[in-house]
Amino acid sequence: MAVDMDTVREWLTWSFSPSLGAIVFTLLLSLSLPIIFHLFLYRQRAAVVVPSFVLLGPSGAGKTALLTLFERGTPTATHTSQAPQTVTCNLPAGVTAESHKYRASDDPSTKKERQIDVTDTPGHGKLRQHAYDAITSATSLKGLIFVVDAAAISSPQGLAEAATYLHDILLALQKRHTGAKTSKGPAGIPVLIAANKLDLFTALPAQLVKKRLEEEITKIRSTRAKGLLDSAVDIEGDDEDREWLGEGGDGNFNFGQMKEAEIEVSVIGGNASAKGEEKTQVEQWWGWIAQQM
Repeated sequence: MAVDMDTVREWLTWSFSPSLGAIVFTLLLSLSLPIIFHLFLYRQRAAVVVPSFVLLGPSGAGKTALLTLFERGTPTATHTSQAPQTVTCNLPAGVTAESHKYRASDDPSTKKERQIDVTDTPGHGKLRQHAYDAITSATSLKGLIFVVDAAAISSPQGLAEAATYLHDILLALQKRHTGAKTSKGPAGIPVLIAANKLDLFTALPAQLVKKRLEEEITKIRSTRAKGLLDSAVDIEGDDEDREWLGEGGDGNFNFGQMKEAEIEVSVIGGNASAKGEEKTQVEQWWGWIAQQM
């Protein structure tokens, strides 16, 4: 449809005239444009993908109990999970995402961005592939929460199971970083080792859990390097072909070595269940999650 230039010219002449109607129209237009622009940007921002976290660890460590606690805010009786499940949770009151620390508390954009998706994965040895699938398929993955039973760690069997699983997860994350096709690998995924069930009398404190896991991973790394557990390892090959976890493969392992692959490992104690008058202790875990957002 052709534009009537005379009509356009008349409208422009009127809009710039000193009449009351033109002044009111111009004032309303100047006030409404910033509001419309703000609403447009807010809707664009609201479409941002919700940050996600993956729960993993040995069977019976308390992953599902932690998931329901995150979702409902109260401890609930659970059973061993056989399949992964994802729920949407909200940061509790008093916990602020790192990216929102300097925003006003009444900023409406922060309400949506307090949400996170948490995926619980089975801990049984035959079902752990679900954990690896969740790591590779999760969108906007911000961190892994490896839950261990701090009481089970005190036994050789419990320690070996947790350390072996943790070794394999860290190795997969390391290979994800070092195996990138570009010169700069993908951003590292932080890992929280949640030392759960600290309410139990036999539970080890978080720092001792950290020490025991590092010592056990040192043994696992050494044994696998010698080909005693993995017949597929070619000990005659070049070092570059070996799947070393951390630095080199010789000497003692510590979680600080994972920083080379941009993987920050933290060990924090807590308790995801409560009996009687006992209270759960997950505040520091929530704090770690908020730091990754």
